[in-house]
Amino acid sequence: MTTGLRPRDFVWVIADRLATSERIGGHGFQHRRVRREEELAWLKDQGITVVVSMLPGNQNLASYEAMGMQVIHEPLDEEYSDEDVARVFDALTKALADPAGRVLIHRDFVDDTVAGVLAGHLVHSGKVDDPIVAAAVIQEILGRPLGPEARAMIPAIDA
Repeated sequence: MTTGLRPRDFVWVIADRLATSERIGGHGFQHRRVRREEELAWLKDQGITVVVSMLPGNQNLASYEAMGMQVIHEPLDEEYSDEDVARVFDALTKALADPAGRVLIHRDFVDDTVAGVLAGHLVHSGKVDDPIVAAAVIQEILGRPLGPEARAMIPAIDA
């Protein structure tokens, strides 16, 4: 039996390996400690071992560590560069290096930035060769279209 509370917008991007959700416990004024604890219990029950946080601040990092999860903090705010995005791709590659690991990546919401990072990681890691296919796959998984900001984060493949 699963314990805890499933985080909002939680979805497996790569089955049992890479997931995303909105910020654990909610964001801003909606953030609740009890909700965070319930969602952390659920994530632990799902076997999440690493959390990659793209939040600009250090919200929840100590809570993840207290649950025994490895934390990788790679802030990605509204003004980011190609180098910032590449840094997040590298962090995901590092987080997924352990074949037994299960990784959660998040920001306040599952927004265009998260979608772009996920699609871009599929290309960056070589899991998908075509940026258009990567965008289509992430759109299908997340159930939402990718905007121009998200599409700009997907690396082009050199021909």
